[in-house]
Amino acid sequence: MTNYLVVTAMGTDRPGLVARLAKLASDCDCDIVDSRMAGFGNEFTIIMMMSGSWPAITQLESQLPQLSVELELLTVMKRTSKHTPQNYASRLEVTLHGLDQRGTLRKITAFLAERSLDLGAVRSFSTDDDANTQHLFLAINIPENVNLEDLEQSIAAEAQALNLSCSIKRMQGVQVPDIS
Repeated sequence: MTNYLVVTAMGTDRPGLVARLAKLASDCDCDIVDSRMAGFGNEFTIIMMMSGSWPAITQLESQLPQLSVELELLTVMKRTSKHTPQNYASRLEVTLHGLDQRGTLRKITAFLAERSLDLGAVRSFSTDDDANTQHLFLAINIPENVNLEDLEQSIAAEAQALNLSCSIKRMQGVQVPDIS
């Protein structure tokens, strides 16, 4: 039976961190079935989902703390189960731009949560050339029972209320990928 472990690691960005984490997974006879990496300032962050037998995952759990100390990483681990993919009727990819205002992401995500919509991805950033402008990207998974035109109008109205420009792109027949 396959077991799963999610690992989050954060530390000062430098070459070789991913290689060392991947080596540990391999040495413990685990596979990295999904991963995401990002840099924030001078910090490096990675989230990985590992799979392996019960003894392999247990070995990884016992060896990761020592590697974390050696690499000066903060790490968090949590056992999980295989992801059950969900089918959605469509996905909206929403891009928002405007003057940087505190609370914008909170307001947009609360708006979506009130409608019980699933966020597939969120990215929020400003550029070096214009630090006063915020850019938001949202991938919103839409179930069959949601009227897309009404939702798009509501999103556009919310963006307008927040003084943000908004573009919405429809993606049809989206299935959240199975990461087994």
